[in-house]
Amino acid sequence: MLIIMKHGIKITLMLIILFFLTQIIGLAITNFYLEKDLPYGIERPQVNQEKPVQSASFIFLIILIATVIIIFFAKFNMAFLWKIWFFLAVVFTLSISFSTMLSQIFSVILAIILAFFKVVKRNIVIHNITELFIYGAMAAIFAPVLNVTIMIILLAAISMYDMFSVWITKSMVNLAKFQTKLRLFAGLLIPYKNNIAVLGGGDIGFPLLFAGVLLRDYGFRSIVISICATIALSILLYKSEKKKYYPAMPFITIGCLIGYFILILFKYFYI
Repeated sequence: MLIIMKHGIKITLMLIILFFLTQIIGLAITNFYLEKDLPYGIERPQVNQEKPVQSASFIFLIILIATVIIIFFAKFNMAFLWKIWFFLAVVFTLSISFSTMLSQIFSVILAIILAFFKVVKRNIVIHNITELFIYGAMAAIFAPVLNVTIMIILLAAISMYDMFSVWITKSMVNLAKFQTKLRLFAGLLIPYKNNIAVLGGGDIGFPLLFAGVLLRDYGFRSIVISICATIALSILLYKSEKKKYYPAMPFITIGCLIGYFILILFKYFYI
Protein backbone atom coordinates (compact mmCIF):
# COMPACT_ATOMS: atom_id res chain seq x y z
CA MET A 1 0.00 0.00 0.00
CA LEU A 2 2.39 2.56 -1.15
CA ILE A 3 3.89 4.73 -3.64
CA ILE A 4 5.93 4.35 -6.69
CA MET A 5 7.86 6.80 -8.85
CA LYS A 6 9.21 6.49 -12.37
CA HIS A 7 12.52 4.69 -12.67
CA GLY A 8 14.74 3.44 -15.48
CA ILE A 9 13.75 0.41 -17.54
CA LYS A 10 16.15 -1.93 -15.71
CA ILE A 11 14.88 -1.01 -12.24
CA THR A 12 11.27 -1.04 -13.44
CA LEU A 13 11.67 -4.56 -14.84
CA MET A 14 13.26 -5.71 -11.58
CA LEU A 15 10.26 -4.40 -9.61
CA ILE A 16 7.79 -6.05 -11.98
CA ILE A 17 9.60 -9.40 -11.97
CA LEU A 18 9.95 -9.45 -8.17
CA PHE A 19 6.29 -8.48 -7.79
CA PHE A 20 5.17 -11.34 -10.04
CA LEU A 21 7.45 -13.82 -8.28
CA THR A 22 5.88 -12.95 -4.93
CA GLN A 23 2.48 -13.72 -6.44
CA ILE A 24 3.59 -17.11 -7.80
CA ILE A 25 5.39 -18.17 -4.63
CA GLY A 26 2.59 -16.78 -2.49
CA LEU A 27 -0.06 -18.77 -4.35
CA ALA A 28 1.98 -21.95 -3.89
CA ILE A 29 2.25 -21.32 -0.14
CA THR A 30 -1.46 -20.47 0.11
CA ASN A 31 -2.41 -23.60 -1.81
CA PHE A 32 -0.32 -25.72 0.58
CA TYR A 33 -2.28 -24.44 3.59
CA LEU A 34 -5.67 -24.18 1.90
CA GLU A 35 -6.94 -27.41 3.42
CA LYS A 36 -4.40 -27.69 6.23
CA ASP A 37 -3.93 -26.18 9.66
CA LEU A 38 -1.30 -23.51 10.08
CA PRO A 39 1.93 -24.52 11.87
CA TYR A 40 2.87 -23.69 15.48
CA GLY A 41 -0.76 -23.96 16.57
CA ILE A 42 -1.62 -20.64 14.88
CA GLU A 43 -5.37 -20.13 14.57
CA ARG A 44 -6.97 -18.27 11.72
CA PRO A 45 -9.19 -15.31 12.67
CA GLN A 46 -12.94 -15.81 12.76
CA VAL A 47 -14.61 -13.93 9.91
CA ASN A 48 -18.35 -13.79 9.26
CA GLN A 49 -18.61 -14.39 5.52
CA GLU A 50 -22.35 -13.75 5.60
CA LYS A 51 -21.73 -10.13 6.62
CA PRO A 52 -19.11 -9.00 4.08
CA VAL A 53 -19.35 -5.25 4.80
CA GLN A 54 -18.93 -5.80 8.53
CA SER A 55 -16.06 -8.25 8.03
CA ALA A 56 -14.26 -6.05 5.48
CA SER A 57 -14.68 -3.04 7.77
CA PHE A 58 -13.20 -4.96 10.68
CA ILE A 59 -10.16 -6.05 8.66
CA PHE A 60 -9.71 -2.53 7.27
CA LEU A 61 -9.85 -1.12 10.80
CA ILE A 62 -7.08 -3.47 11.92
CA ILE A 63 -4.95 -2.39 8.95
CA LEU A 64 -5.66 1.25 9.69
CA ILE A 65 -4.70 0.88 13.36
CA ALA A 66 -1.43 -0.84 12.41
CA THR A 67 -0.69 1.90 9.88
CA VAL A 68 -1.37 4.64 12.45
CA ILE A 69 1.00 2.97 14.92
CA ILE A 70 3.77 2.87 12.31
CA ILE A 71 3.06 6.51 11.37
CA PHE A 72 3.39 7.32 15.09
CA PHE A 73 6.79 5.60 15.11
CA ALA A 74 7.82 7.68 12.10
CA LYS A 75 6.54 10.99 13.46
CA PHE A 76 8.47 10.63 16.69
CA ASN A 77 11.42 8.87 15.07
CA MET A 78 10.98 5.67 17.11
CA ALA A 79 13.29 3.65 14.91
CA PHE A 80 14.02 1.07 17.61
CA LEU A 81 10.34 0.15 18.04
CA TRP A 82 9.90 -0.11 14.29
CA LYS A 83 12.90 -2.47 14.09
CA ILE A 84 11.45 -4.72 16.79
CA TRP A 85 8.01 -4.77 15.13
CA PHE A 86 9.58 -5.43 11.72
CA PHE A 87 11.86 -8.19 13.02
CA LEU A 88 9.04 -10.07 14.75
CA ALA A 89 6.75 -9.76 11.72
CA VAL A 90 9.46 -11.11 9.43
CA VAL A 91 10.20 -14.10 11.70
CA PHE A 92 6.50 -14.87 12.08
CA THR A 93 5.66 -14.83 8.37
CA LEU A 94 8.83 -16.53 7.15
CA SER A 95 8.40 -19.32 9.68
CA ILE A 96 4.95 -20.08 8.27
CA SER A 97 6.15 -19.97 4.66
CA PHE A 98 9.26 -22.09 5.24
CA SER A 99 7.19 -24.70 7.08
CA THR A 100 5.82 -25.73 3.69
CA MET A 101 9.29 -27.10 2.89
CA LEU A 102 11.12 -27.60 6.20
CA SER A 103 10.37 -28.80 9.70
CA GLN A 104 8.91 -26.19 12.03
CA ILE A 105 12.11 -25.97 14.11
CA PHE A 106 14.38 -25.42 11.10
CA SER A 107 11.87 -22.97 9.67
CA VAL A 108 12.05 -20.78 12.77
CA ILE A 109 15.85 -20.96 12.89
CA LEU A 110 16.15 -20.00 9.23
CA ALA A 111 13.58 -17.22 9.65
CA ILE A 112 15.52 -15.73 12.59
CA ILE A 113 18.80 -15.84 10.66
CA LEU A 114 17.29 -14.16 7.60
CA ALA A 115 15.46 -11.59 9.76
CA PHE A 116 18.79 -10.72 11.38
CA PHE A 117 20.35 -9.96 8.00
CA LYS A 118 17.20 -8.18 6.87
CA VAL A 119 16.75 -5.96 9.92
CA VAL A 120 20.02 -5.79 11.87
CA LYS A 121 22.89 -6.33 9.41
CA ARG A 122 20.89 -5.00 6.46
CA ASN A 123 21.62 -6.99 3.34
CA ILE A 124 19.55 -5.68 0.45
CA VAL A 125 19.62 -8.97 -1.47
CA ILE A 126 18.28 -10.89 1.53
CA HIS A 127 15.73 -8.14 2.09
CA ASN A 128 14.17 -8.66 -1.34
CA ILE A 129 14.51 -12.45 -1.32
CA THR A 130 12.63 -12.68 1.98
CA GLU A 131 9.93 -10.42 0.57
CA LEU A 132 9.15 -13.19 -1.92
CA PHE A 133 8.03 -15.46 0.94
CA ILE A 134 6.48 -13.07 3.45
CA TYR A 135 3.17 -12.40 1.70
CA GLY A 136 2.37 -16.04 1.04
CA ALA A 137 2.15 -16.56 4.80
CA MET A 138 -0.28 -13.67 5.15
CA ALA A 139 -2.45 -15.04 2.34
CA ALA A 140 -2.32 -18.53 3.88
CA ILE A 141 -3.68 -17.11 7.13
CA PHE A 142 -6.55 -15.05 5.71
CA ALA A 143 -7.52 -16.48 2.29
CA PRO A 144 -9.36 -19.58 3.64
CA VAL A 145 -11.64 -17.46 5.87
CA LEU A 146 -12.51 -14.71 3.37
CA ASN A 147 -14.70 -14.63 0.28
CA VAL A 148 -14.81 -12.67 -2.96
CA THR A 149 -17.34 -10.10 -1.75
CA ILE A 150 -15.29 -9.27 1.35
CA MET A 151 -12.16 -8.94 -0.78
CA ILE A 152 -13.77 -6.62 -3.33
CA ILE A 153 -15.03 -4.34 -0.55
CA LEU A 154 -11.63 -4.46 1.13
CA LEU A 155 -9.76 -3.69 -2.11
CA ALA A 156 -12.06 -0.70 -2.72
CA ALA A 157 -11.53 0.62 0.83
CA ILE A 158 -7.76 0.15 0.68
CA SER A 159 -7.61 1.88 -2.72
CA MET A 160 -9.52 4.91 -1.47
CA TYR A 161 -7.37 5.09 1.65
CA ASP A 162 -4.22 4.79 -0.48
CA MET A 163 -5.27 7.75 -2.64
CA PHE A 164 -6.22 9.80 0.41
CA SER A 165 -2.98 9.09 2.29
CA VAL A 166 -0.74 9.77 -0.72
CA TRP A 167 -2.45 12.69 -2.42
CA ILE A 168 -4.25 14.44 0.45
CA THR A 169 -2.62 13.89 3.84
CA LYS A 170 0.79 12.76 2.47
CA SER A 171 1.06 10.45 5.50
CA MET A 172 2.00 7.46 3.34
CA VAL A 173 4.71 9.52 1.66
CA ASN A 174 6.19 10.46 5.03
CA LEU A 175 5.97 6.85 6.16
CA ALA A 176 7.80 5.71 3.04
CA LYS A 177 10.57 8.24 3.65
CA PHE A 178 10.91 7.08 7.26
CA GLN A 179 11.22 3.43 6.23
CA THR A 180 13.57 4.00 3.32
CA LYS A 181 15.81 6.20 5.45
CA LEU A 182 16.23 3.28 7.87
CA ARG A 183 16.45 0.80 4.97
CA LEU A 184 13.71 -1.12 6.81
CA PHE A 185 11.00 -0.93 4.21
CA ALA A 186 7.95 -3.19 4.29
CA GLY A 187 8.00 -4.09 0.64
CA LEU A 188 10.40 -4.29 -2.26
CA LEU A 189 13.35 -1.93 -2.09
CA ILE A 190 15.95 -1.49 -4.82
CA PRO A 191 18.65 1.15 -4.28
CA TYR A 192 20.43 2.48 -7.37
CA LYS A 193 22.77 5.42 -7.96
CA ASN A 194 21.41 8.15 -5.68
CA ASN A 195 17.84 6.91 -5.67
CA ILE A 196 15.68 4.13 -4.30
CA ALA A 197 12.85 2.25 -6.00
CA VAL A 198 10.16 0.98 -3.64
CA LEU A 199 6.90 -0.91 -3.84
CA GLY A 200 4.84 -1.18 -0.66
CA GLY A 201 3.97 -4.47 0.97
CA GLY A 202 0.25 -3.82 0.71
CA ASP A 203 0.56 -3.45 -3.06
CA ILE A 204 2.04 -6.95 -3.11
CA GLY A 205 -0.07 -8.59 -0.43
CA PHE A 206 -3.62 -7.58 -1.36
CA PRO A 207 -3.66 -8.83 -4.97
CA LEU A 208 -2.10 -12.07 -3.70
CA LEU A 209 -4.80 -12.36 -1.04
CA PHE A 210 -7.51 -11.83 -3.66
CA ALA A 211 -5.96 -14.50 -5.87
CA GLY A 212 -5.64 -16.76 -2.83
CA VAL A 213 -9.36 -16.45 -2.07
CA LEU A 214 -10.17 -17.41 -5.66
CA LEU A 215 -7.75 -20.32 -5.47
CA ARG A 216 -10.43 -22.42 -3.76
CA ASP A 217 -12.86 -22.20 -6.67
CA TYR A 218 -10.58 -21.75 -9.67
CA GLY A 219 -7.39 -23.56 -8.69
CA PHE A 220 -4.21 -22.20 -10.20
CA ARG A 221 -6.21 -20.46 -12.89
CA SER A 222 -6.44 -17.72 -10.26
CA ILE A 223 -2.95 -16.79 -11.43
CA VAL A 224 -4.89 -14.70 -13.95
CA ILE A 225 -5.43 -12.24 -11.07
CA SER A 226 -1.68 -12.03 -10.53
CA ILE A 227 -1.03 -11.55 -14.24
CA CYS A 228 -3.59 -8.76 -14.56
CA ALA A 229 -2.32 -7.08 -11.37
CA THR A 230 1.22 -7.24 -12.77
CA ILE A 231 0.08 -5.69 -16.04
CA ALA A 232 -1.72 -2.90 -14.16
CA LEU A 233 1.41 -2.21 -12.08
CA SER A 234 3.53 -2.21 -15.25
CA ILE A 235 1.26 0.38 -16.88
CA LEU A 236 1.44 2.60 -13.81
CA LEU A 237 5.23 2.36 -13.69
CA TYR A 238 5.41 3.17 -17.38
CA LYS A 239 3.02 6.13 -17.18
CA SER A 240 4.34 7.59 -13.91
CA GLU A 241 6.53 10.69 -13.84
CA LYS A 242 9.82 11.24 -12.08
CA LYS A 243 9.79 12.80 -8.60
CA LYS A 244 6.05 12.18 -8.24
CA TYR A 245 4.40 9.79 -5.82
CA TYR A 246 1.53 7.54 -6.80
CA PRO A 247 -0.84 5.28 -4.85
CA ALA A 248 -0.45 1.90 -6.52
CA MET A 249 -3.47 0.12 -5.02
CA PRO A 250 -6.21 1.78 -7.13
CA PHE A 251 -4.47 0.65 -10.31
CA ILE A 252 -3.66 -2.82 -8.97
CA THR A 253 -7.27 -3.19 -7.79
CA ILE A 254 -8.52 -2.46 -11.31
CA GLY A 255 -6.16 -5.13 -12.58
CA CYS A 256 -7.48 -7.60 -9.99
CA LEU A 257 -11.09 -6.93 -10.95
CA ILE A 258 -10.32 -7.36 -14.65
CA GLY A 259 -8.65 -10.66 -13.78
CA TYR A 260 -11.73 -11.73 -11.83
CA PHE A 261 -13.96 -10.89 -14.80
CA ILE A 262 -11.73 -13.05 -17.02
CA LEU A 263 -12.02 -15.93 -14.54
CA ILE A 264 -15.80 -15.65 -14.63
CA LEU A 265 -15.66 -15.84 -18.41
CA PHE A 266 -13.48 -18.95 -18.10
CA LYS A 267 -16.08 -20.50 -15.84
CA TYR A 268 -19.12 -19.80 -17.96
CA PHE A 269 -17.57 -20.51 -21.33
CA TYR A 270 -15.52 -23.50 -20.15
CA ILE A 271 -12.31 -22.10 -21.49
